[in-house]
Amino acid sequence: MMENEDKLLEQFFTNNRKKIADDGFSRRVMHRLPDHSRRLSQLWTAFSVTLALVLFVTLDGLQLVLDALRETFNSTFQNGVTDLDPKSLLIAVVVLLYLAYRKISTLA
Repeated sequence: MMENEDKLLEQFFTNNRKKIADDGFSRRVMHRLPDHSRRLSQLWTAFSVTLALVLFVTLDGLQLVLDALRETFNSTFQNGVTDLDPKSLLIAVVVLLYLAYRKISTLA
């Protein structure tokens, strides 16, 4: 029963469809609507970045990062210098430089 009514409604609306000239009305309305989500997103991003920077400085983040890198390099050279392959190291350095270049170029 419902399927028959759906078909009848669809047929009715298909046969009685009329085009209404838009003349750019929809576009003008969309441009005049306030963009609250974008503003909220920008405020949230600014707040998050500011909080991250404050925490990084307050918790002495630069020193922690440098200590972690120093410890990583020291343990690598103390334990793995004999097993270090220069070709693999060169490939790793080239890949890391390429990735750093790509990241920096996307930020600009």
